[in-house]
Amino acid sequence: MLVVRRFRMVLAALAASVALSAQSATLPAAAATRIDEIVVAEQARQKIPGVSIAVAFRNQLIYSQAYGFADLEHGVTTKPTTAFRTASVAKPLTATGVMMLVAAGRMTLDAPIRSYCAAWPEKHPPVTVRQVMAHLAGIRHYTKQGEAAGKTHFFELQDSLSLFKNDPLLHEPGSKYFYSTYGYSLLGCAMEGASGATYERFMTDNVFARAAMTRTRLDRIYEIVPDRARGYQVLTQETFDRLPPAIRSFAKPGEVYNADLHDTSMKVPGGGLLSTAEDLVRFGIALNTGKLVDMARVEEMWTEQKTNDGRGTGYGLGFGVFPAQDGIRRISHSGNQAGAASFLVILPEVGVTYAIMTNLEDAELGTISRGIANTLRDTFMGSRQ
Repeated sequence: MLVVRRFRMVLAALAASVALSAQSATLPAAAATRIDEIVVAEQARQKIPGVSIAVAFRNQLIYSQAYGFADLEHGVTTKPTTAFRTASVAKPLTATGVMMLVAAGRMTLDAPIRSYCAAWPEKHPPVTVRQVMAHLAGIRHYTKQGEAAGKTHFFELQDSLSLFKNDPLLHEPGSKYFYSTYGYSLLGCAMEGASGATYERFMTDNVFARAAMTRTRLDRIYEIVPDRARGYQVLTQETFDRLPPAIRSFAKPGEVYNADLHDTSMKVPGGGLLSTAEDLVRFGIALNTGKLVDMARVEEMWTEQKTNDGRGTGYGLGFGVFPAQDGIRRISHSGNQAGAASFLVILPEVGVTYAIMTNLEDAELGTISRGIANTLRDTFMGSRQ
């Protein structure tokens, strides 16, 4: 509860800053130093090899910085242009693509998703586009050993549906919230059917290009991607204990190692993209200024969805949604997978977007996130609470 109260104070101060701050779209040096200190401290505490952050205020990019190493073995430092795996932060991007097709009259949220994706087998009762976007469809998430870090390559998006499409639904669509990355693979297939283009082509032309996201692309493991971050993990005691004796003879709990090999083609629309912190902030700005889809559709994505019996889920259509406090909302999505952890936050009422990207699986980004929010509050209000 203490964390919630602190965040509410941050939101209240930021809301007031819109009226009180007359500063230009730059972050003062003292504020930049404060953010840097928070990031560097967390980087050292968690042994995160590389971090990249970007911040927008009043829908203008005001700060971008990179820390540490994109590649430890070759001593390559992290830069603002370094591309990290987005992990599940891909979901809001995909959801936006869906809403663009809805706005164009090529998809309907409450239509059966099979209307657009012929590769999806008939289910009874049918699941709708809205239910899949909101994680209400009953499509499963990862259940099998090692499934979250699959290594099979899929050249076509619809081929990846073979991983789950024949499994029964977990519950009646709409009756429960159950987070599913696989559901977003199904959304990608529906986008292809509705648009007549591949998921990659549609997203590149209609989302990435229009939001000036020049470094965002599919995370193909076999492509040469300039300045792509290499992924890492910190060996936990639990994992160490499961290792064979030959490995335990040289491995040490708490040390950094290369991440498990993972081919994200198994889940492109829900967790198979590369991007930068700056690009994710540009995405937030584009959403908040109506450059991608009209604000009515944006608000629909940012509205909490409910189960059939009226229970709130804390999730909209592709975005985590938190109730307004003092007139300001927090819209966000986190991501975590082999070799990466990321966080995107949008505070629509004050035009704030910030993104945090790392190349460490299971990195905990809450302290950095709160530090950025507190710094913005203190800087543009001129006082601390």
